[in-house]
Amino acid sequence: MIYKVPFVEPTKNYRMIKNEIDAAFFEVLSKGDLIMRGQLKQFEENLAKFVGTKYAVGLNSGYDALHISMLAAGVKNGDEVIVPAHTFVATASAVVNAGGTPVLVDVGKDYNIDVTKIEEAITPKTKAIIPVHLNGRVSDMGAIMTIADKYNLVVVEDACQSLGGTFNGKRGGAFGMAGCWSFYPFKILGGYGDGGAITTNDSRVAKMARLLRYNGEDRETGEYYYHGFTCLLDNLQAAFLDIKLRHLPDWIKRRRKIAALYKEGLEDIEELKLPHFDTPGFEDVYQNYVIRTSKRDELANYLKKNGVEILIHWPKPYYSYKALELKDRGFPETEAICREVLSLPMNVEINDKQVEYVIKTVRSFFK
Repeated sequence: MIYKVPFVEPTKNYRMIKNEIDAAFFEVLSKGDLIMRGQLKQFEENLAKFVGTKYAVGLNSGYDALHISMLAAGVKNGDEVIVPAHTFVATASAVVNAGGTPVLVDVGKDYNIDVTKIEEAITPKTKAIIPVHLNGRVSDMGAIMTIADKYNLVVVEDACQSLGGTFNGKRGGAFGMAGCWSFYPFKILGGYGDGGAITTNDSRVAKMARLLRYNGEDRETGEYYYHGFTCLLDNLQAAFLDIKLRHLPDWIKRRRKIAALYKEGLEDIEELKLPHFDTPGFEDVYQNYVIRTSKRDELANYLKKNGVEILIHWPKPYYSYKALELKDRGFPETEAICREVLSLPMNVEINDKQVEYVIKTVRSFFK
């Protein structure tokens, strides 16, 4: 189906920066810069500078960033790691694959972990906390870091959806031991294929990640330090991402403008909850524009029928899949969110006229 307003439009995004992307492509291929070359190093330096950390390490995916961060945190068999009940399954999978046990905690009205429920989930086995900065909104890192300091816990930020988002003026991914990033094509900074990264101020974590991503080998000396992995960020993707990173500040401004248009056009609909929260100290980047209504399924069908492409994160909580063997301690907010939320088109490719059409279509449904 061809939508009047697509959820994302990667071909149009490419056309917006075509000359720069094409130039990077030809530079990399003409030089034969295929694996671990200058483009990767340059992107890592620029990403670290943007986030506000000393180091960045390019990896193959956001999952790899989480998994390696768990290993760097020392998570092993018998350790527990606190994760939100409402997130993508990769957050919990990284804990499991490092040997740990995810302990789930419900989320709040802003879709991020409910900081008032963290302490009741802590046990003598708790090793770390993974706050997930969902939909472009950083978690309450002030409260989380206070709890972590109190119980001597490692903090690894799953910041995959919130590049550029801030809490009290500090960007997500710069608070904990490590920040984890995804450059999956439809993320706020997406490649033309998968990709990820770790940001950190800890030289030990950066060094360990660089070794683990390339089979545990120090490429300069040939010495092996770990049984590692093959999860290096491709050099060509790094070149593309570095170009997109230059545009990101303007793209964030555009997302915030679209969010403001949605708010102005929809805030008077009583049956609809919008992702604008009164709590001070947060600057969101709107990776997703998530709206909430008890009529979610009917609204979703109506929007699709009228040419508006939407996305639902996630219609079923990940812990409800029996094969994953995760403990459901009762998460009413997560259950309600899975029944009630959908994401409207939010990308820098759509124009104001398309945004107005989305608003008009939503309003038509609620009439």
